[in-house]
Amino acid sequence: MTYSFGLDTFGDRNSDADGKPLSHAQTIRDVVEEGVFAERAGVDFFGIGEHHTGHFPMPAGDVALAAIAARTGRIRLGSAVTVLSSDDPVRVFQRYSTLNAISGGRAEVILGRGSSIESFPLFGYDLADYEGLFEEKATLFAELLKGGPVTWDGKTRAPLLDQDVVPHTESGPFPAWIGVGGSPESVIRTARYGFSLMLAIIGGPPVRFAPFSRLFQQALQEFGHSPRPVGVHGPGHVASTDEQAREEFWPNWLATISRIGRERGFRPPTKESFAYDTGPEGALYVGSPETVAQKVVANLKALGASRFDLKFGMPGLTHDQLMTTVELYGTQVIPRVRQLVSGEARSRQSAWTAAEG
Repeated sequence: MTYSFGLDTFGDRNSDADGKPLSHAQTIRDVVEEGVFAERAGVDFFGIGEHHTGHFPMPAGDVALAAIAARTGRIRLGSAVTVLSSDDPVRVFQRYSTLNAISGGRAEVILGRGSSIESFPLFGYDLADYEGLFEEKATLFAELLKGGPVTWDGKTRAPLLDQDVVPHTESGPFPAWIGVGGSPESVIRTARYGFSLMLAIIGGPPVRFAPFSRLFQQALQEFGHSPRPVGVHGPGHVASTDEQAREEFWPNWLATISRIGRERGFRPPTKESFAYDTGPEGALYVGSPETVAQKVVANLKALGASRFDLKFGMPGLTHDQLMTTVELYGTQVIPRVRQLVSGEARSRQSAWTAAEG
């Protein structure tokens, strides 16, 4: 199996060394620098998630991705995620096919319904239509990816009749994923459209998502599609030691999740829950390069996944701390993961050869 490793950011608002929040503009410029540096560090993919709040001022990640594309030559670039429910599928396709042209074929898109719902009132959508909006718009996006004139009719936008949607891609469709947070129905829908599956795991034991990976491959087969990759997206932070990583990450994690919890009605994290989440069975990849690498390997294996994206950053962390995470992830975590998985593969091959002999 070929593995790939990415970094995702939500454009989390940075602070300076004294804890003072930086401007939204500076945060966006910092994200561009982090994306450019990610290529030099050896990362395979850099993604930017769509958000519309003062803590995550990143409503137009594709623009920042284009700036990164102009200064890089290898790293793949995409969304993490694009909230398709409150956007126009034609415009999403056009923006990422434009990014694909600028980057020389390095674009991809991860589509989602939106666990953060601030885009719905901003663009005039009713949350009562949450499910139906995504279902219909994902159907149209799948048609757009096929290339050629599009004929489509639905309730969420004007119909298309033999419509040529530009720009055309040079070498077939760019990769498209759907981010799934815990619904079997979403897994089956992803398979029906023939998209790849990105498991967005932000809490609890990741191993509980293993049935989704199996369901996805079974559903692909039933819908007549060839196998598609499964990826894992998980939050984390890398520093020289476990202690340093946890000390840097914990206060910002507490503040952010507590704030979101007040909005969505769930309890804030505790020191005990944080200790579990950063432990071997939890969903947070916080620690030294070795600790993070061991956890990535364990969950890739448990989930049958071939891609891992670390969601790095948290409002309140500094740009220097994030650059350290990028550097350690690219130069130490990824090589160590590759070493561990190739070692396991060699061990299995040796055992098989011995058994055959």
